[in-house]
Amino acid sequence: MLKRIILAVVLLASTPALADATDRKFTIAAIPDTQNYMDYTHQTGEGFPFDARDMFFEQMEYIAANVESAGGEIAFVTGLGDVWQHQTMSIDPDHYMRGFRVDENSMFSKMFKPSPKVLDVEMPAAKKGYELLMGKVPFSVVPGNHDYDAMWTDSKFPSAAKPDPKDMSTIGVLHPGGLSNFRAVFGEHTPFFKGREWYVAANDGGADSAQVFEAGGYKFLHIGLQFDPPDTSLEWAARVIEQHKGLPTIVSTHDYMNQKGERVPNPIIDGHKVDPQDNSPQMIWDKFLSQHDQIFMLLCGHEHGQAVRTDKNRFGNDVYQVLADYQDRGQTAIDAGAKPRAPGYPIGIGDGWMRLMEFDFEAKTPVVRVKTYSTHYKQLSSKTKQYAKWYRDHEQPGMSDKQFHAADEFTITLTDFMERFGKGS
Repeated sequence: MLKRIILAVVLLASTPALADATDRKFTIAAIPDTQNYMDYTHQTGEGFPFDARDMFFEQMEYIAANVESAGGEIAFVTGLGDVWQHQTMSIDPDHYMRGFRVDENSMFSKMFKPSPKVLDVEMPAAKKGYELLMGKVPFSVVPGNHDYDAMWTDSKFPSAAKPDPKDMSTIGVLHPGGLSNFRAVFGEHTPFFKGREWYVAANDGGADSAQVFEAGGYKFLHIGLQFDPPDTSLEWAARVIEQHKGLPTIVSTHDYMNQKGERVPNPIIDGHKVDPQDNSPQMIWDKFLSQHDQIFMLLCGHEHGQAVRTDKNRFGNDVYQVLADYQDRGQTAIDAGAKPRAPGYPIGIGDGWMRLMEFDFEAKTPVVRVKTYSTHYKQLSSKTKQYAKWYRDHEQPGMSDKQFHAADEFTITLTDFMERFGKGS
């Protein structure tokens, strides 16, 4: 009898699934733009001081070691797009057949020149990193503009002969097209997702996708949308929500708001401006996010920095919209002696920073504690003395040190969550 009791205690202590059954806390890991880690020019093979992709692998190793199935708190992972940096085409066949044409751009044509090294260096590194999560945790990856097969300056919105980086109107407007590369790594039929019970729906070959996961006493729906999603993507997402009625829903997409919390596109990468089939950030809100009461949160990247805003949907309930993108952080490049792009503007790497969002349903009113953590420096932003000095001036130049720290570590109070979704199990 005593042996049976001891065995039962050992099993309870060593089985995460049993421990998590009544756990009302969990974490979502949000991975902002990783393009500069994967960039083939940021590797020692191209003469860079270190292999930046190793910093990405560190991030994924950290996540894999802290997922619920490994005894940690991470229940879901969302990649916010711009997984890699370069493209393989000057323009994709679909846009060319529809009449779009490329304009040479003295600023960007060299920077975004198609290269086979995206196939040989960048995409394999991205795949290797996400393989660390396979079979361990539900996750999503959405395509950012850099993950498309092509990204060109459109001839309808050309650059000036001598573009001025301080005047966006002189730079021209970029547009992405083609998703063959993205589907090859993250498509619905790849080993990452095929046959996974939690991967419940896909559109456009996996450019849009849906996942379900259980944590904190609730079953959640997550929807990932491609860059500036067209109406077909939004209509598909609406059908997915209808098929999963009542589930609290989080949406991830790449391009949604800027560092001021404004729902505006980046002026030099404006999908709707170039192609009316694409929806702008405000259109995504008007047509989709505000129209479905299950959606309570939106996560995005793309714009260099951070922001958060809360709006009422058409039902009068809160939708929390959160931006995080740390691709321009290059203290690691400075420390390694890499030459800056311009005075005071380092080569963007990312420095290992990512978002950890702890959902706590133990309190009467649930909260999300948003923290920013570097797997390179192995510490939170709030514990990093040089944090504001390193990053504030090129992300949020109008903020004080205190405000900048608060922008990357804060609490969201889910005021109406239980009223909308119940108290969970």
